[in-house]
Amino acid sequence: MKIKLLTLLLVFTGITFQAQIKTPQPSPTSKVEQKVGLTDVTLEYSRPSMRGRTIFGDLVPFNKNWRTGANANTKITFSTDVVIDGKDLKKGTYAIYSTPNKDAWDIIFYSDAKNWGLPQEWDAAKVALKTNLKTSPLGFDMETFTMAFGDLADGNSATLYIMWENTEVGIKINVPTEKIAMKSIETVLAGPSANDYFGAASYYNANDKDAKQALEWIDKAVVMNPDAFWMTRQKSLIQAKMGDKKGAIATAKTSLEVAEKAGNADYVKMNKESIAKWSK
Repeated sequence: MKIKLLTLLLVFTGITFQAQIKTPQPSPTSKVEQKVGLTDVTLEYSRPSMRGRTIFGDLVPFNKNWRTGANANTKITFSTDVVIDGKDLKKGTYAIYSTPNKDAWDIIFYSDAKNWGLPQEWDAAKVALKTNLKTSPLGFDMETFTMAFGDLADGNSATLYIMWENTEVGIKINVPTEKIAMKSIETVLAGPSANDYFGAASYYNANDKDAKQALEWIDKAVVMNPDAFWMTRQKSLIQAKMGDKKGAIATAKTSLEVAEKAGNADYVKMNKESIAKWSK
């Protein structure tokens, strides 16, 4: 029995030690977060090294699809729609694949970014964008595969550089900075929205702050969006809290009517219950 227990202890100890072993990755992962104008761009990729090997045309064959790095997909995420080399690309996450050749590469943005390397079955329908870009000589050997953002000065674009061995490829990315900025300016200068007034009034009412101010704000919200039965109901609650039950009932009836037209059973029920309560 003692021998068996000792054997089990040694086996368990060996498993524990094995689980604690940590070694560096041959192709370490990298994550780059870059703001381009008003667009957030996140790049995740693995970085293999040359280690005395010939890369392009050998380790990475010409005229064959490549994962553009190592291990899992190289992924890029855009928070807005962008334009890649003059072509539109919707916001979202994409795998970046490439087809290297001596003088130019095909760069492919693939909508399925959950593969380990290349997909087992290539689906042309998942190619969101494909473009062909000329290569440039680096003038020195880049030992470790590197992707980096540059050319950010104008706030409307950036270049994603792919660099390894003695080859460089630059991907021009244009972002809708002016469009976003103008929309933001127009929205702010137009003043608060109905939702802004509603949110402020609801907060004041819930936290027993200035009821007159809350009523002023909710009045503005209701005028701006008269079909929003939830806003009209909030007004009735504020009126009731202020002691104006007659006004609260009239407002609740308006909310009830609109909620019935909208088919919202919850607000129909709440308004009916409030009207009955305030009518006593």
